[in-house]
This record gives sequence, structure tokens and C-alpha cells, in this order.
Amino acid sequence: MTDRPKRPGSGTAEAPSRLPALTGMRFIAAALVFFFHANYEGFFADPDSASVFKTAVYQGGWTGVGFFFILSGFVLAWSARADDTAPAFLRRRFFKIYPLHLLTFVVAAVLLVQVAGMPFDGGTALLQVFLLQSWSPDIFVRGSFNGVAWSLSCELLFYALFPLLLRLIGRIRPERLWAAAGAVVALVFALPFFARFLPDQSPIPMVDISSAEMWFVYQFPATRLLDFVFGIILARIVAEGRRLPLGFGGALLLTVAAYVVAPYFPPSHHLVAIMLVPLGLLIAAAARADTQGRRTWFSGRGMVRLGEVSFALYLTHQLVLGYGHRLLGFGESWGTPRAVGTLALLFAATLLVSWLLFTLVERPVMRRFGTSRRRARRVVQVTQAARPVPVQTVGSAAPAEERQPSLV
Repeated sequence: MTDRPKRPGSGTAEAPSRLPALTGMRFIAAALVFFFHANYEGFFADPDSASVFKTAVYQGGWTGVGFFFILSGFVLAWSARADDTAPAFLRRRFFKIYPLHLLTFVVAAVLLVQVAGMPFDGGTALLQVFLLQSWSPDIFVRGSFNGVAWSLSCELLFYALFPLLLRLIGRIRPERLWAAAGAVVALVFALPFFARFLPDQSPIPMVDISSAEMWFVYQFPATRLLDFVFGIILARIVAEGRRLPLGFGGALLLTVAAYVVAPYFPPSHHLVAIMLVPLGLLIAAAARADTQGRRTWFSGRGMVRLGEVSFALYLTHQLVLGYGHRLLGFGESWGTPRAVGTLALLFAATLLVSWLLFTLVERPVMRRFGTSRRRARRVVQVTQAARPVPVQTVGSAAPAEERQPSLV
């Protein structure tokens, strides 16, 4: 892959491939999910402090996951290569997500049985291992073991369909891209209406929505595919140079405003629909800022480094929160200063675990198995032919897509 990617759905080069602001924003999204789940641990004994914390983070989980789904479609389309093949693409995706998923699943299973004393459900375990859990309407199947892995079950469908989706969306005429994006948004807003006709309407505590509605609107892979498609369309919009309605600052303000008002809408809408357009515009505006060489707070070196470990942070944070709380005092709540300190401690612990997994597992596995040896040798040969003086460092023979931080 060269420094200038192929335009999504076409063969022309448009803009620099590296999008550091989007990498940095991944950390913010993962942190939102962390604090969202921390709210359900009940660290704050003071009701007022607990209420303030809940108000601040309540929308964070839904927003963070929605961001990742849209970003996944955007980045995969943005970095698509004309010479890529479906098997090579799926190979990279497999080695990006599955080793960490399998490792965290094993850790979660051991902790569940040995520490929490819960029985081991073999059928549910198989669904979790093969990332099929989100196809089940049973909330306990989707949320068992390492519960946050349900989103990877959705990503699995996204990856399987991506080569086809990229070709189909690539055929849309540039002047019709915004209309296509609008059609996707309309479908997302229509989903809660269809969810009302599902038979199981048993409520979920603390969420104020039925189990069936939450599954269909929020966790069902086929419906969350719309977020992914929205991201692919936005990547084409940016690559084609189509006008964006808001710049980065305006898109950021819109996202913050939507985050604040979303909880006042019915749950079936604020889970996904309310944040879809603001998040999509934010991703598109950040990408355009990157392509134009405009620095943002998210594109700084520190934020990019934090963004690199966000996948590991996402997969490990609920385990650290739950079992860390058990270690510090199972079911206990504390005064506000100690509760804040506990949150900071567990967040720091999650960051440390995430950095270790990124450094020792995720990055080495991608470098070793993320690309075939045949392709690696071909890249080396091309590079050596173009540069008579060998100046490469160890690992630089990998394609640029593997060298830069993955945004999925």
C-alpha cells in the first residue's frame, strides 16, 4: 500500500492514508464505554454523587460502540487497496480481533468459574468462542463470559460482507452519496418501530427497554450493519471531495450536544439513532482535517498512542472493573473521594493491561500473521528495487496498512 490510498470504490488516489485524529478518538470512545460500565458497579455511596456520575456517563456506552461501528466501515473503506483480495482482507481481520478475543474469553471463563463460582455453560461458551452470541435474542447468552465481546459478533458479519459492500457502494454516483447516507439514517430511525412487534417484551432493569427491543435495535448484527454501511458511504463522501455540512469544530459541538440530549429520547432511539448522524459527521470531519494536514487535539502523539491500545482496553475493561471491585470489596460502595480514587485506579490498571496485551499479543500477532509471507516477500522485493540503499528497519516490510495503527 502506498502513502496515498485508493479512493473507496474507484481506482484513483485522493488523500494521505494516515488518519491520526481517528486513532486518537478511539481512546475517547473506549473510555466512554469504560465509565459507562463503571456506573453499574455502584462505587458511589453518596446518592448525589452517584446521580451526577450516572448523568455524565449514561450515554457513553451506546455512543462508544456506535462510534466504533461507524469507524470500522469508514476506515476499512478508506484503506482498501485495489490489489487486495477477500481472503487477504479476512486474514488481516481475523488476526486483528480473534487472538485477543480468545485470550480474554479464556480469562473470563476461568474467573467466572474459579472466582465467581458460576457454572460453566458449554453451549453458550461455543457461541462466544465462535462469535455467534449476538445472533441469539437471549440477553444472558450475549452478555456471558466477557460480555463486551458481543460487538465482535457484529463485526464478524461486517467483515464477511465488506468486499461485497465496497463494490456495491463504489457504484453509487458521487452526487448521490448523501442521498444514500440519508436512506441509511432513515432505516436506523425506523428500526425501533419494527422492534415493537417482537414477541418478548420483558423489561431490562436500569435501561427501561425490553430485552427484545434492545437486541433488535442495539445488538443484532443485521441491524448494526447499517452503522457499518454508513461509515463506508461517509468514506466515499470524504474521498470524493464532497462538501461536508460541518467542519471538525461544528461536528464536535453537535456530537456533544446530541450526547447531552439523547437520554431524554425513548431508549429505543437513544441507543443508536440519535447519535448516528453526529458521530458520522464527526468521523468524516476529522478525516478531512487529517487529509488537509490540520492538526486537532485528537491527532497528537499521546492520543494516538492511547488510541492504539483501545481495542485491548475495550476487551479487558469489564473484567478489570468487575473483578477489581470484587478484590477491593465485593458489592461495596464508598464515599466520593474514595470512589473517584477507585475509578482512577481501575482505569489505570485497565490501561496497563491493555498496553501489555497490545505490546505482547496484538501487535506481534498482526506483524507475524496479518499478512502472508508471499506478500511480505513481494513488498520487500519492490522496496529493494525502488531503494538501492537498504534503510528499512525490522518490521518495515509489512504493508502500510499493517504498520499504521488499525482503527477497527
